[in-house]
Amino acid sequence: MNVTVGIVEDDAVLRKSLARLVGNTKNMQCLAACATGEEALQKLPSLQPQVVLMDLNLPQMPGTECILRLKELLPATQIIVLTVYEDSEHIFRALKAGASGYLLKRAEPDEVLEAIRNACEGGAPMSSQVAYQVVRSFHEPAPKGLDTTALTDREKEILTFLSQGFANKELADKLQISVPTVRTHLHHIYEKLHVRSRSEAIVKYLK
Repeated sequence: MNVTVGIVEDDAVLRKSLARLVGNTKNMQCLAACATGEEALQKLPSLQPQVVLMDLNLPQMPGTECILRLKELLPATQIIVLTVYEDSEHIFRALKAGASGYLLKRAEPDEVLEAIRNACEGGAPMSSQVAYQVVRSFHEPAPKGLDTTALTDREKEILTFLSQGFANKELADKLQISVPTVRTHLHHIYEKLHVRSRSEAIVKYLK
């Protein structure tokens, strides 16, 4: 079964390169390669790709706004940011908007393909430099008003692994628990943090 992919990238050379990379990969299919956020919002909702590779620096509509609007129209679609920005502000803004992964454009082609597969399995793929920024935020004091004491040590441990891009099955293997138990922990985390997704949970816990 093919993994269907949409691409949103204003650089024509890179856009064609990504479309070729996906299209030439077994069990993957590129449904559309869009140059702007506006084009993406026009084309992608009817195509319903499983994964979207999203640039942040788009010519008119910012990438974060496109992510927000696409997630409203395609809640099941996993959006992976592919950008040159590796500062925490861009990272957390994209995750808060609904991105489930964040790669830097210097990532190797194999890393991009693996990230697409990972996102389809429920993971949150990130370049190592991005994961470092996310993990480093754990060492900063939590802002007043967010009661993280309500989280158990196991739930905090799960959030740490989530921020590093682990999928549910990888979490289960790492913690030596079942996948349904992981889902139960995630459900409790979402309830306690008043969020609906793993990316929201990571952002709210870290920030």
